[in-house]
Amino acid sequence: MSKKEHRTTPWPSREMPPGIPYIIGNEAAERFSFYGMRTILTIFMVKYLWLMGDRAGIPMTDAEASEKFHMFAGFVYLTPFLGAMLADFFFGKYRVIIWLSLVYCLGHAALAMMGFVGKSEVWLSLGLWLIIFGSGGIKPCVSAHVGDQFGAQNQHLLSKIFNWFYFSINLGAFVSSLLTPWLLEWYGPHWAFGIPGVLMLIATIFFWAGRHKFVHIPAKGRGVFKDLGSKEGLLALGKLCILYFFIAIFWALYDQTGSSWVIQAEDMNRELFGINWLSSQIQAINPILILTFIPLFTLVLYPLVDRFFTLTPLRKISIGLYVMVIAFGLVAVAQEKIDAGLRPSILWQIFAYIVITSSEIMVSIVGLEFSYKHAPRSLKSFVMALFFGAVFFGNILTARVNHFIQVEAPAVVDWETATATEKRFAGFDGKEGTLDDIVAYRDAELDFAGKAELQGLVEKLSAAIEANGYASLDATTGGELTAQVMDPWGNPYRYSLVNGRQSRITSTGPDQTYMTEWDQGVVVKINVPEAETEPGAIGKVLAKLHPAEPWIESRKRELGIQTKAEMTETGPTVTTSYFVGGQTKLEGASYFWFFTKLMLGAAILFMFVAMVYKPKAYLYEDGEDSLSS
Repeated sequence: MSKKEHRTTPWPSREMPPGIPYIIGNEAAERFSFYGMRTILTIFMVKYLWLMGDRAGIPMTDAEASEKFHMFAGFVYLTPFLGAMLADFFFGKYRVIIWLSLVYCLGHAALAMMGFVGKSEVWLSLGLWLIIFGSGGIKPCVSAHVGDQFGAQNQHLLSKIFNWFYFSINLGAFVSSLLTPWLLEWYGPHWAFGIPGVLMLIATIFFWAGRHKFVHIPAKGRGVFKDLGSKEGLLALGKLCILYFFIAIFWALYDQTGSSWVIQAEDMNRELFGINWLSSQIQAINPILILTFIPLFTLVLYPLVDRFFTLTPLRKISIGLYVMVIAFGLVAVAQEKIDAGLRPSILWQIFAYIVITSSEIMVSIVGLEFSYKHAPRSLKSFVMALFFGAVFFGNILTARVNHFIQVEAPAVVDWETATATEKRFAGFDGKEGTLDDIVAYRDAELDFAGKAELQGLVEKLSAAIEANGYASLDATTGGELTAQVMDPWGNPYRYSLVNGRQSRITSTGPDQTYMTEWDQGVVVKINVPEAETEPGAIGKVLAKLHPAEPWIESRKRELGIQTKAEMTETGPTVTTSYFVGGQTKLEGASYFWFFTKLMLGAAILFMFVAMVYKPKAYLYEDGEDSLSS
């Protein structure tokens, strides 16, 4: 069949369009691919990336990993503008989806190359950028391509299909959220990143197989600019952008299920149903809840509430924003328990996932359908890109918060390229040979003026921790101990409790200002081996499917780094990490409460916006694609 024989207008039928199964199948495989790598990205950067070279480097901090995760997640939702322009102005949606899917596959291949040759950080950056352009570029095209298959006679099926479209996304996400963390844990990053790449290739082939079943709405070319600049077009886009401001705040919180929530789960008791779940696997609860909640909300809750209170799309979104406040409040309370030295059950996060999934259905699904219906006909892909742009701004907001709370470290050396065994840095005064100089060594150690006093403090603190049953001292006890010692500039050291197994002693440094790059100090970490528990029936079956020890343990043994088994043999220990700068300003429960309050303010403001918002829908008639309604 030639290109000219492709159908360019919706099928005049009340039945389901024939191309829909190919789109849904492609979306399930593509989402497996995307969410598979996304699920493990944060934990990979924190725990695995530093082990990927010929010798171990310095582990990435939680805040830095969160910043990079949200920058990636954000830009994935910015490139939809590029995809929409290519589709609407030049090539049409189908061809853009096929071409950028191949770019997408190359991105996964780059991630799988980490550790084989070259610098892993370079492969990571290259892979993420290729996925940003591939995945992000096809997003608005796929969503709009679904809507393009429907005309006036079968538009009543549009809401049903958008729900099935979301169902396929979450089916792929559920399977990959369970499988890829397991692959990472037992078989390492190459398999964990490689298998999602294979699924992306399968998704591309499956979509290509349906090329003769699709409605191919042609690119509008310059006509799009005319519609985009029209009074009605600008008004429609402007109204939607007001809505997207609040949806952006929603995404600033929601996407932290892949960053701060994963990091928090590392400090929780994750044993459930006889299985000790991996921290990144907990994300699988969201897609399985989506699969359950979509019919529950659509067929039961919405009709029930409609009997007493008319649930317009804007009212659903407003309620969803308040529900998000509750979800983040739950994880903030759980973090308070962690900060106090407890190990709360992962049920805290599971309850939070139940709440946040309810919010997602009322904000994301409703917002997606609302966007398509209220987009001018020639600008459907462009408006889908605007909708995804809200996800971009939300993630960039979270990334910038995580960037702002990181204190710069002035003595950082790339030891993979350096030839010397040590490097001296001028301190606050900018002059070498003075009291505030810093020396960095190849073994990641630092030397600075106040280190001798700190070492004496650490000895006293370690003894007190051991006497305290290997639990961090509270702020009062630790503060009394450290305040007795002065730093080289005549100021007392400060003690702060990070959580139940980690504390920090800090000097304000030569600038005598707290939380700057010149702060000097030490992080004291308590290492208590976790007691091995007898796995349940399911755990015993799963144990037969993987090697005797996790990939990261065998990798540490290769590099001569203490493994978990070796730590268990030695019993509880206290380790130290000296620093100059490089700490985090906002951490623990305060971090989660910050975002909870931000969401509450946005939810209150949105109520007033929804009261005055006047929506107007635009849908295709059979054989028609004009801007007018």
